Formats: sequence, C-alpha cells, structure tokens
Amino acid sequence: MRPKAPTVWEDPWRGTAAVENGPQLDTPAWLVWLEDPATTRFAYPVTNRAQGYIEGFMTLRKEARVRGGVYWTAYWRVGGRLRKVYLGHATAVTAPRLRAIAAAWLAQRAPAPALSPPSGARGDPPPPPV
Repeated sequence: MRPKAPTVWEDPWRGTAAVENGPQLDTPAWLVWLEDPATTRFAYPVTNRAQGYIEGFMTLRKEARVRGGVYWTAYWRVGGRLRKVYLGHATAVTAPRLRAIAAAWLAQRAPAPALSPPSGARGDPPPPPV
C-alpha cells in the first residue's frame, strides 16, 4: 500500500496555505520541496466556499515528459470521469493557480437532479390509467 500523499491545507484566518508538516506555498522553500526528487505528488482540497465544506481532493503529480524535465499535472474526478490539467514546471504551481483550477472543476460539477415527489404524495390523485 502506498503511503498517504502529503496534503496542502489552507488557513483561512491567515490567508496562507502550507503542506502538512511542510513548507508554506509560494515561498522559496515551496519551490525547493516541489523540485525535490522525493516529492512526486500531493493532495489539494477542492473547497466549496459557498457551502463551507471540502467537496474532494485533487491530486497533483510530478510526471516526466519525453522532451525531458518534469512537469506537474492536476487530476480530479468529475462526474465519474478523471479530468486533468497541465500546470507546468514547479514555478507554475502557485496557490492562486491551484485555487483557480479547483474553482473551475467545482463549476463543472453537474448539480444533483431534483427529485420530484411521487404522484399522490401531495394529495394529488394518481394519473388515469392508459
């Protein structure tokens, strides 16, 4: 079993985000952590700020490309399908960019279909047989 991926948590009171037991985002230590060969992935919460809870987590993975070098890609399941967004080099992995991707994925989510009550549930007579 793989060890749990490090998770980024936001502190709404301070307006900062940091890896659990790690560096704060958008700092020189953050870039060093991202470029470290031992860092291959981390999780970022997709927060529904209007409702006040976490909808899920997107996973960010460091991937080697044919052209050489490593690049970061974000993954999240939306509507049962795996979605991905290319971020680029470590310098492109910033708190505002992660928040924008999370917000875009939240907007893609289809709202849950409204359930209509069965006929007769409101006191209406059932429809005539056909």
